[in-house]
This record gives sequence, structure tokens and C-alpha cells, in this order.
Amino acid sequence: MLNIYLGKMEEAIYYPPIYFDNRYEDEWITEELSVQMIKDVDKSVVISSRLIDSPVLGPISTRELSGGVKTLILMAFDDSGKIFNASACGDNCAKWILKIGDLKDLTINLRHIMNFGDENFQARILNTGEIVHNMEEFVNIAGEYV
Repeated sequence: MLNIYLGKMEEAIYYPPIYFDNRYEDEWITEELSVQMIKDVDKSVVISSRLIDSPVLGPISTRELSGGVKTLILMAFDDSGKIFNASACGDNCAKWILKIGDLKDLTINLRHIMNFGDENFQARILNTGEIVHNMEEFVNIAGEYV
């Protein structure tokens, strides 16, 4: 289930892309979930664990992926128990955050109101303990904290 803490959270990794650059493992990049996220968010193709084909930049290293994709990959594969600031991601990452939350228990920190789309979803707001099921319910609570 997706768990969201809204507002400043001292223990959260504030800027996940730097953490990613120093902690990621090569095998994370070639996992099917990562390949799909990189293709969708960065419009790039994974060639190998250290080579990505970007339509804008050409051949790039894993370290040159967007901050949003790096944060998503950490959410999916980092087992350190760290909580990542999902506000490092754009709204184009929201569907992937929901998907990762469906695959495993995921706790994130949000410092803005992320647009999770028009479809129903389920997330626990840790600030209140309430479970939200759509954007209207999410915004009603999030507006008090961010």
C-alpha cells in the first residue's frame, strides 16, 4: 500500500537523485519495471545497465537519467528502509508511484499536491491515518499540510 507523509519530514531523503547516483545497483536498471518507467518518463530506451539511449541527448549513462526516474527506481528497488521525497518527481511519475505502492508497501514524503489522476486509487495519509481513494479526498487533506 502507498503511505504518504505530507509536508516537511526530517528523516526523508530530500534530494533522491544524488542518493541514487551513489547507491544504485546495476541490476536495478535492467529490471522490467525500470525499463518501462525509463521509457515512459524519460522517453529513453535501456540498452544495458550503464547505457541508455535518449532521443534528446543520445547515448547517456544511468547517472544522466531524470531525477524523477531515479527517485522511482529507488522507491521500487532500494531496500534500505529510506523514505524518499517524491516531490523530486513530476506528475508524470504519479502513476508509477501508485503502481509501486500496489506491488509493495511504500512510504513516500510529498511536499506538494501531486496529481494522481482521475482514476480511483488507495493511499494512507500518515499525518492523519486516513485512507484516500481519489484526488478530491487527497486534496482535502493535503491542502492542510503542503
